[in-house]
Amino acid sequence: MPKNLLLATTILLAAAFGSKAADITGKWVADVAGRNGTTQMTFELKADGKKLTGTVSGLPNFGGGRRGGGGLSADASAPTDRQISDGKADGNKVSFSVKIERGGQTMVTTYKGTFTDDELKLKQTRQLPNGDQTTDILATRAST
Repeated sequence: MPKNLLLATTILLAAAFGSKAADITGKWVADVAGRNGTTQMTFELKADGKKLTGTVSGLPNFGGGRRGGGGLSADASAPTDRQISDGKADGNKVSFSVKIERGGQTMVTTYKGTFTDDELKLKQTRQLPNGDQTTDILATRAST
């Protein structure tokens, strides 16, 4: 009987330690290639159970830069922090959205992916008038 109890305890402890997921809370940085060169994006994320909150910076500042609206604003290079919404962290899976409202229109960018202790792999999907655009993003945990 003690042998079975010891075996059961060992299995439970192994399962508990083996299933411990990495914590996504923290600062993550990625260099993302685009039409106008490489942009540095920063993800400041905080998990509370399965709920994920935080910000994304490094996104272009969309606005009415061209006559008639649409396009980039005059100061498109200035990154702004954008709050994430619909954030979820489940095990090593993560998903969230960033919504930008300009001129009565809402642009939604979604992020879905996985993470480990030091890597965050995301698929960024932006809704554009000509169809969805996807980009793979590899971010690493910032040391500060």
